[in-house]
Amino acid sequence: MKSYRKVLHFNLPTRRGLVNITRDVQQAVDESGVKEGLCLVNPMHITASVIINDDESGLHRDYERLLERLVPEKPYEQYDHNGFEDNADAHLKRSLMGRESVVAITEGRLDFGTWEQIFYYEFDGKRDKRLLIKIIGE
Repeated sequence: MKSYRKVLHFNLPTRRGLVNITRDVQQAVDESGVKEGLCLVNPMHITASVIINDDESGLHRDYERLLERLVPEKPYEQYDHNGFEDNADAHLKRSLMGRESVVAITEGRLDFGTWEQIFYYEFDGKRDKRLLIKIIGE
C-alpha cells in the first residue's frame, strides 16, 4: 500500500472565505500514483473546515448567511472564549461545518458525484494556515 502526504498553505485576505481546492487535491492524487484508495483532506487549524458541495456562488452566500445567523461574529463580548482573540464564532462555525472530508479514488481520479467539488472554508483568516492531504491506496 502506498501513502502520500502533501501540505497546502493558505493566507486569505479576509476573515472568512471559500477556496475551491479540487484541482489541488487531484494534483496530489496524480503525484501520489495511487489509482485505487482514499484521500483525506483536513485543515490543520480549528477555525477552518473542508467541505464538499457545488461550486455555486448563491450557495456560498447562503452558507455565509446561515452561519452568521446561527453564530454571529459580533458582538465579540457575547462569547466566553473571546479574550486574547476575538474568534469564538470561528471555532463554533467550524464545529457546525465539520472538520475534514474523505474522497474515494477510482482509476486515479477523485470519485465525485456530478456537481461535487472540494472546498477549504476559512472562518478566521488573515494569517498563515495549513491543510493536509493524506492519500493511501494502491
